[in-house]
Amino acid sequence: MPAFPARQLRRPEPPPGKPRPEPQGDDQLERLKRVAAEPAAPAVSRVVIAGIVRAIETALIALTGAAVYFLYIVRNVGAQPGYLAVTIGVAVMSIVVFQSLHVFSVPAFRNPSRALFRIAGGWSLAFLVVFAGMFFLKFNGALSRVWIATWFLVGFGAIAIERVLLAQFVALLVGAGRLQQRAVIVGGGAIGADLLRELAKNDESEVQMLGVFDDRSDERSPDTVEGYPKLGNVDDLVEFARSTRLDLVIFALPITAEQRILQMLRKLWILPIDIRLAAHANRLRFRPRSYSYVGKVPVLDLFDKPIADWDIVIKQAFDKSVGALALLMLAPVFAATALAIKLDSRGPVLFKQKRYGFNNELVEVYKFRSMYVDRLDPTAAQLVTRDDPRVTRVGRFIRKTSIDELPQLINVVFKGDLSLVGPRPHAIHAKAADRQYDEVVDGYFARHKVKPGITGWAQVNGWRGETDTQEKIQQRVEHDLYYIENWSILLDLYILAITPMSLLKSGNAY
Repeated sequence: MPAFPARQLRRPEPPPGKPRPEPQGDDQLERLKRVAAEPAAPAVSRVVIAGIVRAIETALIALTGAAVYFLYIVRNVGAQPGYLAVTIGVAVMSIVVFQSLHVFSVPAFRNPSRALFRIAGGWSLAFLVVFAGMFFLKFNGALSRVWIATWFLVGFGAIAIERVLLAQFVALLVGAGRLQQRAVIVGGGAIGADLLRELAKNDESEVQMLGVFDDRSDERSPDTVEGYPKLGNVDDLVEFARSTRLDLVIFALPITAEQRILQMLRKLWILPIDIRLAAHANRLRFRPRSYSYVGKVPVLDLFDKPIADWDIVIKQAFDKSVGALALLMLAPVFAATALAIKLDSRGPVLFKQKRYGFNNELVEVYKFRSMYVDRLDPTAAQLVTRDDPRVTRVGRFIRKTSIDELPQLINVVFKGDLSLVGPRPHAIHAKAADRQYDEVVDGYFARHKVKPGITGWAQVNGWRGETDTQEKIQQRVEHDLYYIENWSILLDLYILAITPMSLLKSGNAY
């Protein structure tokens, strides 16, 4: 099943006062729809996979050493704590040596025979260091040679079996497209064609190229570049990235095309993707450390996805564990609130509302119902104001204290479409001074580069509740963007810790 079901693609409307761009042709739009509708399995981070393999192999080395120690040394000689210290030291040293031999990469995982040749050398080096240490420190006889030899053979055998199994597992991930970055190129000229040829030379390709986007519509931008279709312009690319999984955008433009690049970046920076500038064709050269690489092609990093790799793992684990604990601890509050709502007015306890989530996807969030059932406003077309007659007596209290938001813990723990901390999800027709939020704030949708949260940096700084002026939504978005750019798990902990105090000081939530 596709992890990112394709949404209805359409040509984006031009801003008010600007002419509609020249039509690109029905064939191009059909290609765009077809590529967006292709199944796109969730990506698995290569960095996370490599980290897990390091941990597994460290544990394998330590466990095989400890097993031989207990089965041979303890049974024949008795407990000798020094052996366990040596075991831990060799395990750590071996992983450091393996890392220097570049065996913790997806290409190495896919080719176990070549990797095991290097691992055998690194494994032997680690034991040579042990023997050298024993010799120079005059500890001859301190460690059993039978233990060392047996551990050497058993440990390497365990790693060899693990690598063979790992190769099969990684092959499945690669076959499903889960270890590749789904990428597009911006720029359909000669530089784009050269870039596609360079990427095609890499046997262990890290990218799955989907197509080309280009704002030009003349002979400099053909319909097909090196066999890849032109799918549209940069406005189409924004819609495309919201309709399917897209991980990487590579600009195939000369670095001297500064204005053209900046114009495109103003449209693309709101997306939760990595944006790179290909540097293979540029005459201007930087220091080697200035480049990162896509395959073997040098690129300059323009924008990074804000939370990626281990950060995603840490944040999701934090959300699930703390969210589940909060659900248990707040169960009495849930029960009391539900009873109060039922006694105060007829209708359901919970209220479901569509809101914008990660990458502008619509998510359905849960709230305690705070309005009369015949006056509910699922799209938030009308802002809630002070003494709003639509709000019940219980509703005023739970909105003021944000108790009405607590059912969103269900979204965090079970649905996974909200986080504990992040930009608050806004309703689809929410307005500030009778204008849609994205019309008020330039770059508003950049706040959707991460999962929305139950609480956030804007809320603990007083920007919660009614947005009856443009300044209020401007300040809220600015705080959300600050959070995205400066995220850390410590910042999440700080926001959660001060959220109860900030609720007491807030005066504009009705």
